[in-house]
Amino acid sequence: MAVTAQLLIYLTAGAGAGTAAGLLGIGGGVIVVPLLLVLFGLEGIEASVAMHLAVGTSLGTIVFTTLGSALSHYRLGAVELPAFRRLGLGLVAGAAAGAALAGLLPAEALKRLFGAFLLLGVPLMLLKPVPERHGAGRPAGMLAAGGGIGTLSAMLGVGGGILAVPYLIRQGLPMHRAVATSAACMVPLATCGALGFIAAGWGDPRLPAGATGFVYWPALLGIAAASLVASSAAARLAHRVPARLLQRLFALLLVVVGLRLLLS
Repeated sequence: MAVTAQLLIYLTAGAGAGTAAGLLGIGGGVIVVPLLLVLFGLEGIEASVAMHLAVGTSLGTIVFTTLGSALSHYRLGAVELPAFRRLGLGLVAGAAAGAALAGLLPAEALKRLFGAFLLLGVPLMLLKPVPERHGAGRPAGMLAAGGGIGTLSAMLGVGGGILAVPYLIRQGLPMHRAVATSAACMVPLATCGALGFIAAGWGDPRLPAGATGFVYWPALLGIAAASLVASSAAARLAHRVPARLLQRLFALLLVVVGLRLLLS
């Protein structure tokens, strides 16, 4: 694939990932991981490491994608700080465990797990909302939930918003504040997860030039450049879109991508 075409594809993926992050509070991994799998196949990267490389690279892009989104939401006063502290601590601890576990799984098993993970979020998004309130849930419960979400997220290269947003809604946060708080939580989660994947793949001879462990820098930098701009703009737009519509769009995205990975 020509370098110019490759760069354009990465920039387009970054714009899509950033838009998803800003609007829905997710890290964009649901877009980035499947796309990277296709691109890595075209580039001739070994299938035995392609999924792990896609996951690790996705986590690296999520650091930048969610950073722009989180800052925009924070400036708008939408981040629920008690929930961010309680859930975020568990997410970071889980991310370290998830990156280590992912390195032990075969690539095909990791892909199927990714598809199932996306579909898991669908019923959570379509449940009738609980009465809205501000504040966070019980510290121990949020810490435990963060640990579980963080482990799965780091294993699969998604920011965790796919489960964090529905969880925060079930805790009573309004949709827009759940999106904003999830976006803030994804920054430390993705950072920890990406570092774990670098360590897990360090020195693997199957990796292409331009990779450090299971992080592929040409893809990361191209996607991150576009996602930073798109996520900030989409975060501002999210506060003008009806909350119920955002939830339905979120659920539809999970169904489409989840089924594609499970059936491919």
